[in-house]
Amino acid sequence: MPLERRVDAAGLFWDDEHSADQQMEAVAAIATHMKFRPRSVVTLAPDRRAKYLAQLPTMSDAIAARALVNYHLERQRPMMGAFLDALGIQHENGLIKDDDVKPDPAKLEPAAAQIAQQFPAEQVSLYLNTLLCQDPETWGALEGLPQRSGVGV
Repeated sequence: MPLERRVDAAGLFWDDEHSADQQMEAVAAIATHMKFRPRSVVTLAPDRRAKYLAQLPTMSDAIAARALVNYHLERQRPMMGAFLDALGIQHENGLIKDDDVKPDPAKLEPAAAQIAQQFPAEQVSLYLNTLLCQDPETWGALEGLPQRSGVGV
């Protein structure tokens, strides 16, 4: 992800009221990396906190996952909806309605190719990889799909 998009995702992460546990972890990670006290990190201006988080050399899977989910929910709903429409999965503004939905593996490649024609390849690749990492049991058939569908990784 380019730095600008990572900063955007980090800003959305800090704004999310449901990310408190991951935010505490991020405060500790930034404090350790920057040699700040945690309290100093908490009192930073939101844009500086976002930039520090985006520039951490390493971050936990939990922080990265939460930041990516927030980013997609805020910035990529049209793409999410288009992908689910192409799969024939009912959704509300890009959010799957039913909990136990499994995509038809035969529809994944055509659906990925379809959204790759509508949206930038980098964004499609990030979204598909995020789905795969978030829920490999449901989205495991996406493994290697971004390369095959011409999306690129």
